[in-house]
Amino acid sequence: MAFPTCKYNDVKFICKTAMILHCAPITNTSWIPTPLPVLSILFRNFTTPTHYFTPLSPSKASLCVDDECNDFLPWLERKAGREISSLLAIGTSSFGRSLYASDYIRAGDCILKVPYSVQMAPDNLPPEISCLLGDKVGNVAKVALLILLEQKLARNSEWAPYVSRLPKAEKMHSTTFDGFHYGVQDITLQEFAYAYGLVTSRAWESSRGVSLIPFADFLNHDGTSEAYVLSDELKQHSEVLADRDYAPGDQILIRYGRFSNATLLLDFGFTVPHNIYDQVLVEFSIPHDDQFNAWKLGLLERYRVQNTKEINDFTSDGNIFRIKEVRAGSKKGKGIPQALRAFGRVMSSNSRQEINAMVKEAAQNDGRLARYPLENRIREIEAHQFLLVKMAQLIEEHKAHIKLLEPTPPYPQENSVRRRKFAKDLLGGELRVLTSASAWLKNYCLTLSGQ
Repeated sequence: MAFPTCKYNDVKFICKTAMILHCAPITNTSWIPTPLPVLSILFRNFTTPTHYFTPLSPSKASLCVDDECNDFLPWLERKAGREISSLLAIGTSSFGRSLYASDYIRAGDCILKVPYSVQMAPDNLPPEISCLLGDKVGNVAKVALLILLEQKLARNSEWAPYVSRLPKAEKMHSTTFDGFHYGVQDITLQEFAYAYGLVTSRAWESSRGVSLIPFADFLNHDGTSEAYVLSDELKQHSEVLADRDYAPGDQILIRYGRFSNATLLLDFGFTVPHNIYDQVLVEFSIPHDDQFNAWKLGLLERYRVQNTKEINDFTSDGNIFRIKEVRAGSKKGKGIPQALRAFGRVMSSNSRQEINAMVKEAAQNDGRLARYPLENRIREIEAHQFLLVKMAQLIEEHKAHIKLLEPTPPYPQENSVRRRKFAKDLLGGELRVLTSASAWLKNYCLTLSGQ
């Protein structure tokens, strides 16, 4: 095959890379209308994350200038032909490279603007390479390929000051491919997984598909922040507005999204303690000895609301439910899905007459089955006790797993300590959610029983 002359003139590399892309299990992520970081499934299988960030108080951060990045912002501004930021500087923290206030910043100030022209996106791939990929290769994979190509060019790359400062493969701590070098001559699957992971943990959505935003991707995450990366399609740039006042030397933090620790860990490689967005997926098994088992299954399939697929997280379907923390004093149990309570009512029903009454009620209302409390209080209590049994089981399992994470001699290495910390944050958050849901269900049953 003949290729037009271009800077990527290694035909063998191009062909082999295209082959890897078509052979690898590429997964396109689900996109949302707001500009939030890209998530992936592929890299979850390849990488064991080791970096973790916790929300910091900006006033406690101390600026330590990253001397290796002194030329980065001037380079980016020359490339963009405009100012990116006059308020931020690149520094280092215990979490790696970070952005700090270099001057006083007021809430609402625009602290950076990065034009689309200096963002790495799928349309940066030369046509002679894009034409080899086809429609089945997603945007994340295309940007991953772009990174590999630019890294191959090394100092000859127009993106050299940026791609050279992306986290190295060893910093990603991939364990799945340790000692595994399956590949096709110039590129291995491990190398592609590394590039893919860079994109999924750093890229943002725009009209160009997926974009790596130099400089902006040095910003660290704080789940309580109201600042995030915005895309202005009219002005063709991405920007960040400060959500609070900052003094010189304060670290600037943004929110990657309203993500649980499960999502943060799988997609970004860190967890945060006491994550207010933590949630739990709970799967309920339907008793096989229930004489109405098949009938109940058929009714649930027919009358349940459409499957819920929540953005940037797992999919709920059938007998799997997503539970969020129930705040103290909640009268309606906000956080416990109505679909879950309906499931409990259907599963605890013990007569055709009771089930038929639910079907009739659904037909007379919005078509959803068992969405209202049962008239018989005893049966309503039993329905919620059915859910409580599962909650109790999960709570005990979580406690047992958390106990196993306590270090015992010989004490683990630093890597293991980090991973244990991730696991404790994750399980601890889920335990908090389960405990809150269980407490609400118990209180509901006590209230119905008049106690």
